[in-house]
Amino acid sequence: MSDAARADAFAWVEENRPHWSAWNAHIWHLAETAWREYRSAAWYAETLRAAGFTVEEGSGGMPTAFAANWSNGPGPTIMAYAEYDAVPGNCQAAVPWRQPRAGLSRFAGGHTDPHSALGIGALAGALAAQHAMRRHGIAGSIRFMGEPAEKVRGSKPIHAAKGYYDGLDAIISFHPFYMLPLCNTARWDTHCGPYWAAIYEFLCEEPETWLQDAATGAAGAPIPAAHTAARAPGANDAVVAMYTLSKMMREHMLPHTGTWTLNETILASGQATADNLAGQMAQIMFAARAPDVAMLRKIYAVLDRNAEAAAAAAHCTVKRHWVSKSKPGLANHAMAETVFRNLERAGPPRYGAEAVRVARELQKELGIAPMDDPFAPELRELVPPEEAERRLRRDLPAWQTHYTSDDYTDMTWFAPTARFYVGRAVLKAPPGFAYPEWALNALGGIPATIDPTVETAAKTVSGTIIDLLTDPAALARATAEFRHRRGQADDPHPWCDYAPPIDFPWPAYVDTPRGRQWWIPATAADRALERKT
Repeated sequence: MSDAARADAFAWVEENRPHWSAWNAHIWHLAETAWREYRSAAWYAETLRAAGFTVEEGSGGMPTAFAANWSNGPGPTIMAYAEYDAVPGNCQAAVPWRQPRAGLSRFAGGHTDPHSALGIGALAGALAAQHAMRRHGIAGSIRFMGEPAEKVRGSKPIHAAKGYYDGLDAIISFHPFYMLPLCNTARWDTHCGPYWAAIYEFLCEEPETWLQDAATGAAGAPIPAAHTAARAPGANDAVVAMYTLSKMMREHMLPHTGTWTLNETILASGQATADNLAGQMAQIMFAARAPDVAMLRKIYAVLDRNAEAAAAAAHCTVKRHWVSKSKPGLANHAMAETVFRNLERAGPPRYGAEAVRVARELQKELGIAPMDDPFAPELRELVPPEEAERRLRRDLPAWQTHYTSDDYTDMTWFAPTARFYVGRAVLKAPPGFAYPEWALNALGGIPATIDPTVETAAKTVSGTIIDLLTDPAALARATAEFRHRRGQADDPHPWCDYAPPIDFPWPAYVDTPRGRQWWIPATAADRALERKT
């Protein structure tokens, strides 16, 4: 039965290509960023309800998250999920030249990985499996989760802590290829590592006490001669001081201890003016990824000290707000084998004549002689998980158990989980040449170059769901392995001990009398990039 059901699921994917291709283009063009994916989440909820799923919107207290369920009778529950957050500063039109989407600043959101294809590949796979389950009477349930803010590892630690992954029998995690050797393969032993992110909020609420008289305690009056009096450094200076101190920390710590990274972004500066008034509020977020939690604790111990020092120097108070505490991943060989068998059945992405034309036009745009075969050869190769693991380990120290970060890892502690990758359009480069980021972003939005990724992913997801529902032995092997690995862990519980960080000043689109705009308006430089087509 499983072979016939899988064939029907694959056929559904092929027959419904016009639909899921349009869906993918829609989410890609929305390009909503972390914690502000309102239209994207609403579209998923509406689409799943139309397909017969029950949908809880705002799951886990997150307005742009959802939890959807569909059942065809008693049996295992298999989960897949969508991500749909884009990245600020990467706005690109679906054209083979640099140009922001119409009417938007180039600093608006854009899909880089792209999460648009991630979500639609998983959705099309779940709907194809649903079709086959109905047609062949396969019992079981599909849970489909909406996971916002992956770029700050947002929703999954919260969903995990609030029980949304409880009771699952298996989880399928798909991501478009983003680095070699993880192209057309599945993770084996070295899964993504832990990740912490926190916002440091500086407040200068008593600037009048900056030069308070130590003997009398008297403060200078805030109004007389205020515009010529000495000014408290304030919150902006605190952020600058912490930024500088933490750059020094990175220089002295990170190069000596392996593959961990520290990144920062300044979120907000409140009520600061060019007048002689202290900036009252400013926020900076630091995000760290590391092979293990001991390293993260060291990083944040230093960050906390830096924050206190910066606050003291700038006459501020400081408070740390957690954005993410995401766990390291738990391997499952049985699941990796099952998903890779279905990836083999689906085959690698196949690029047609239109995709080749687009790729060659992009190369010409960048001054490269267009190539007869412009796509990277790795896109045609299927790499068994054990071989991908061997290649990955070549550049890692023997002690390192985890590498890179993604919050699917929080799911791996609740059910057997497979993490697989499908190639996405990447072009061959002449020696010494690197393609600009906008080029890769554009290829992720042009149907001819991104649809092959979605098709392979959808077939792989659907085939894996069917196998897990119709092969009790395969699911039992995965479950036994999961219980063994989790049982050996010292700390199997979620790390999330904070509320959803939804109320911070995350960048967002705004509706104005001039239409829908990014919070940074389009400039003359943006308009100069537009072409008449």
